[in-house]
Amino acid sequence: MTTPADPLSRRERQILDILYAKGSATAAEVRGALSDPPSYSAVRALLRILEEKGHARHQSQGTRYLCLPSVPRERARNSALTRIVKTFFDGSAAQAAAALVDSGSLSDEELTRLSALIERAKKEGR
Repeated sequence: MTTPADPLSRRERQILDILYAKGSATAAEVRGALSDPPSYSAVRALLRILEEKGHARHQSQGTRYLCLPSVPRERARNSALTRIVKTFFDGSAAQAAAALVDSGSLSDEELTRLSALIERAKKEGR
């Protein structure tokens, strides 16, 4: 299975985040978890769009449909990161990492973890 490549709207990302957090959800549950939710019909339409784009799927459970992410979160995360690095950093992971470090948004704990990961990668010859 390939990772979906179609870009997501803000609302589609919100809905997909809900599906990842819950594991599965009905349209009504998704609507209940959204801030300033659109109509029930609009949520169902957005779920259908996510399915068409390959980001979600559904399964029948009695008389209702449960929606689930179609791609494991880790794989979706890696695919999105790859697109960001290609688009904004000319394919350079080093430039992306430097921008993140330079942004000042990383905690001391996160910086320590990154340092350890870099050292491990150097030892493993990656």
